[in-house]
Amino acid sequence: MQGEKYRFGEYELEAGRHQLRRAGELVHVEPRAMDLLCHLVEHRDRAVPKTELLDEVWGDRFVSEAAITTALRTARMAVGDNGTRQELIRTVRRRGYQFVAPATVIGPAPPAVADRDAARGPALPDGPSGADRQTIRFGRARDGARIAYATVGSGPPLLKAANWMTHLDLEWTTPVWSHWLGGLARNRQLIRYDERGCGLSDWTVPGFTFDDWVDDLDYVVDAAGLDRFPLLGVSQGGAVAMAYAVRRPERVTRLILAGAYARGRQVRAKDETESGEAALDLDLARVGWMHQDPRFLRVFASQFLPEATSADWDEFAAFQRQTTSPANGVRFLEEFARIDVSDIAHRVACPTLILHSRDDERVPVSKAKELAALIPDSRLVLLKSGNHLLTAFEPAWDEFLSYVDAFLNE
Repeated sequence: MQGEKYRFGEYELEAGRHQLRRAGELVHVEPRAMDLLCHLVEHRDRAVPKTELLDEVWGDRFVSEAAITTALRTARMAVGDNGTRQELIRTVRRRGYQFVAPATVIGPAPPAVADRDAARGPALPDGPSGADRQTIRFGRARDGARIAYATVGSGPPLLKAANWMTHLDLEWTTPVWSHWLGGLARNRQLIRYDERGCGLSDWTVPGFTFDDWVDDLDYVVDAAGLDRFPLLGVSQGGAVAMAYAVRRPERVTRLILAGAYARGRQVRAKDETESGEAALDLDLARVGWMHQDPRFLRVFASQFLPEATSADWDEFAAFQRQTTSPANGVRFLEEFARIDVSDIAHRVACPTLILHSRDDERVPVSKAKELAALIPDSRLVLLKSGNHLLTAFEPAWDEFLSYVDAFLNE
């Protein structure tokens, strides 16, 4: 039955929560592949026709033959199988695919939280031990891309616009984000979501543009049943938050921008030298991400957390690998470089708080000053830090939370 928990070999699959674990450790599986795996395990008593999988996993969206092949390969890899061995997932000629490994039902997954409406998709209770438990839901954006969003805590809402390198589930266990979640959800309800192309949202999507990101934020607002709310944008999520605040001024009561910028590196290049540096940065990123070069990923991590330890950099690099594919990593960086909301920033109508590290190496402080000059009702606070993403153990983090709390309580 759907939602039960299954054990096969050293793996446990909680179908209702879309979670796969190996020897107790969470295994990341791309959402489409997870849908396919769950359906095969739940219907392991028979060969599942390809047409049925297409209906269950992709619905009424038209996809190529390669899509199901890719999802099948990914599902097999997740459980230690491949197309040659077929020890767990077997191709049954002219009939479809069947999960053939011995599987035991070991109990139902925790009950789902009731949806407000059918468009929200299945609810997945989750969260860190000892803290408010979060609820993860899935839904479809306008173009059919599946977007995962989560709520945690109670009280007045705070919506966080998505930014790159997030994972609604794994964020609770990484020092990169765990303190952000606890701090932002304190005495309020935090709503956040994974950007298309990363985390628990679809990695293979119809569109991958800035406008798609703004549309996804618009979708999450409706799906979560929000009316008027404050909005937080971190890093490139700040530009998405600004664009949404301009699009829906009647909904955004206050705007918080952290480590944000109005123009990407290619757009803001003032001369040929800066344009060349921006192009070189992208070329290095393409090589590093496509080859998953650990040396590059470590250097990349140090740009976000220059004041962190080497262990923190290694943790950040490992988290990078789990949040998105190498190809998407490159696509994100290419799109970030082209961001430009400088021509609409003056139309942000709500009070805006801009928080930025003085010595941010990833996004120079001059970009925060540019935002403050562009947005009419804004105030700028510079924090004593060199980190693009503040860490839990630096004084600037407590200052950040104090400024956020005071701003939201005005």
